Formats: sequence, structure tokens, C-alpha cells
Amino acid sequence: MITGVHLLFNSEDAEADRAFLTDVLGWRSTEQRPAQDGWLIYKAPLAELGVHQHGDSTVDLHLMCDDIATTVADMRARGVKTGPVADVGYGFCTRIRLPSGAEIGLYEPRHATGLKP
Repeated sequence: MITGVHLLFNSEDAEADRAFLTDVLGWRSTEQRPAQDGWLIYKAPLAELGVHQHGDSTVDLHLMCDDIATTVADMRARGVKTGPVADVGYGFCTRIRLPSGAEIGLYEPRHATGLKP
């Protein structure tokens, strides 16, 4: 039986990306000290998974928020580089750049999600 989902970021600057998760997103690690090789596991918010028929077979991560304009403004105030917000029909999306240079999505859905009953 599946009990959860584990997401792994392979990073060119893991320490900076860990600081982003802690300082910008407010996520906390499950341990006070890193596990083997300095790895930390973070307590992430609830998640949902979508499978869409669209283009190439890829996997993409989007953080979800209730108000993308406020979230983007807060992230920019903290020095996070973000792209423009686009209305994609089913919600609003942008990309945010992690300190390592990797990009992830930021998403305000307009539809029912798997996060709320």
C-alpha cells in the first residue's frame, strides 16, 4: 500500500535551496540535524497529483497558493526571482527560481483541488 509521496530535488547548490525551503517557504525539516550526506527531509504541505494529456511525457512540480499576486509579491520582497503570472484558464501560473537556478511552478488553481474536502 502506498503511504505517501517522496519528492527529491537534485540541486547544484543544495545548501542554498534548503535555505529557500526554510526561510522563504517556512518549511521545517523532520530532524534537527541532517541525515547521511547532509540530506534533510522537509515536512511539505498536502499534495495532489494530476495526469494530463499534453505534449511530451515530463514531470513538473508546482507549489500551490490561494492568492498568486500576494504570494509573488512576498517572494519578490524576499529576493526570489519570479516570472510573469499567466492566466492559463484553469488558474494562474508563474515560475520561481530557486537559489541553485532550478525553476519550479507556482500555481493558483480555479478548480476544485485534492487539498480541500
